[in-house]
Amino acid sequence: YETRSIIYTTNIEFSGWGRIFGDPNMAAAIIDRTVHHGRMIRFEGESWRKTHALMQ
Repeated sequence: YETRSIIYTTNIEFSGWGRIFGDPNMAAAIIDRTVHHGRMIRFEGESWRKTHALMQ
């Protein structure tokens, strides 16, 4: 904790993390520690990979 950098990538909002971790309290603790000194970068718009995929 607070010694290394970490990057999470997800399309799931924080409100859905409890479902993924199976425990809302665990998800809340992870979110709390992540955003304490973290930066959130949110990308919006069309996905580059989706628009340039070979199979559509």
